[in-house]
Amino acid sequence: MNNIAPIGIFDSGVGGLSVLHQIRRQLPAENLIFLADQAHVPYGPRPLEQVRQFSEEISRSLISQGAKLIVVACNTASAAALHHLRATFPDTPFVGMEPAVKPAAERTLSGVVGVLATPATFQGKLYASVIERFARDVTVLQATCPGLVSQIENGELDSDATRAILENALHPMIARGIDRVVMGCTHYPFVIPLIKEISGPEVEVIDPAPAVARQVGSVLLARGLASTESALGAVQYLTTGNPHKLSSLLPLLLGESGQVQHIQLDT
Repeated sequence: MNNIAPIGIFDSGVGGLSVLHQIRRQLPAENLIFLADQAHVPYGPRPLEQVRQFSEEISRSLISQGAKLIVVACNTASAAALHHLRATFPDTPFVGMEPAVKPAAERTLSGVVGVLATPATFQGKLYASVIERFARDVTVLQATCPGLVSQIENGELDSDATRAILENALHPMIARGIDRVVMGCTHYPFVIPLIKEISGPEVEVIDPAPAVARQVGSVLLARGLASTESALGAVQYLTTGNPHKLSSLLPLLLGESGQVQHIQLDT
C-alpha cells in the first residue's frame, strides 16, 4: 500500500460529509473517496444485519478502489458492522464512530447529558459498552429524532419541520437539566446551529468528528501510511443514489462544489 492511496469514507448519506470535513481540515494532503449509500438511506430504522451487509459491500468496493484505510462515518453502521468489517478485511484498518459520551460525562456539571442518535445506534452493543464504561455516574437521556436524517438529506437545515423534530427531542432533555448534548449521528452536526438556538448557551454540543479525524491521523502514522505530499489531496464523491442530489448539497454542507459519480453495488 502506498502513501498516496486514498482514504475511503462511507455513510448512508450526506452525514459522513461532516467527518470528511474534519479529515480535510486536519489531514489536507490525503486523497479521499467519499461514498454515500443514498439508495438505502436512512440506515437507522433498518435491521442491523442488513446494515452489516451494506457496509461489507461498500467496504469491498472501496478496497477495490485502493483505499488504504476506511472510515465508517456512520454511527449506525459502526454499531452494526465495525467488528464484522475488521474481521472480514483484516488487512485494512477501519476507524468508526463512537458516541462521544465520555467527554460529555467528564465535562457535565449537572450530571445529566443527552444523546441524539438513531434507533440502531442505541440498540447496538457499542453504545451499551460506551455507557457502561464512561457514564455510570451520570444520567444519560436519549432521543432518536425521527425524520431528522431525511430532512438533512433534503437540505432542510433550518425549516419549521426540522425545528419541530429537534424541539421535540431537546425540550424534555432541557427540562431535566442536561448541560451537554452528544451528536450520535453524523448527519446531526449539520443542524448544530439550530440545536444551539433551541438549547441555549448553557448546553454544550459535542461533535465527535474532530476526534475521529485525529484517530485517522494516528492510525495512518502508526502504520506508515500517512501522505507525504505537500499538495492538497483530491476528493472523489460517489453515491448509490442520484448524483445530482448529492452534488446539489455539497455547496450547502461543505461550502464547495464537486462532481459526483453514481456507483452500483452488488447488494
